[in-house]
Amino acid sequence: MSSPIVVFDLDGTLVDTAPDLVASLNHAVTQVGIEPVTFSDLTHLVGHGARAMIERTFALRQKPLDEALLDRQLKEFVEFYHGSMPGDSRPYPGTVDALDRLSGAGFKLAVCTNKPEGLATRLLERLGLIDRFAAISGGDTFEIRKPNADHLLRTIANAGGTAERSVMVGDSLNDMLVARNASVPSIAVPFGYSDVPVESLDPTVVIRHFDELTPTLVNDLFDRK
Repeated sequence: MSSPIVVFDLDGTLVDTAPDLVASLNHAVTQVGIEPVTFSDLTHLVGHGARAMIERTFALRQKPLDEALLDRQLKEFVEFYHGSMPGDSRPYPGTVDALDRLSGAGFKLAVCTNKPEGLATRLLERLGLIDRFAAISGGDTFEIRKPNADHLLRTIANAGGTAERSVMVGDSLNDMLVARNASVPSIAVPFGYSDVPVESLDPTVVIRHFDELTPTLVNDLFDRK
């Protein structure tokens, strides 16, 4: 029998990256004379990619943005973000203990994020977490991305598991949808970047803290399925 797999989203689930995403965004937009923004200006767009944040910032400041300028802004963002990792980004409380607890019980761990794979792996390396994961897939790892079921299913396969013995942990609609599309149970966390209560996203279960993420909980979800 294949090992059970727990798959995690990254931004807003494993790691609170908002401070550095906003700092990188402001580094980019101020290069073209746009006033900086705050986390509250962007709310749920944090964790949904630099493109969405840049577009929202230009719209918020009522500034025109064409494709050429967007490409230059993305380059500024990525270079600054890549160079400053991990900055102020930190795992959420209880994250490391939960990973240890699951690994100790024989679970394999994986990451499925829409963040570019290179940025995801660099962040996990800088935080000393990368060796804990059997597979890491980003938004550019395959030709598809969340909420397409294949993004999750291929991540699970790369980690050496099957959908029947896997769960998805995340904070956003894309995470809940990819789990549903792949017929995988979902665990939602409410401390990430969703713009609506995670309960409204119809997860299989909600945990309030990573202290609640136990082998017993995951095995119960397998049994329920």
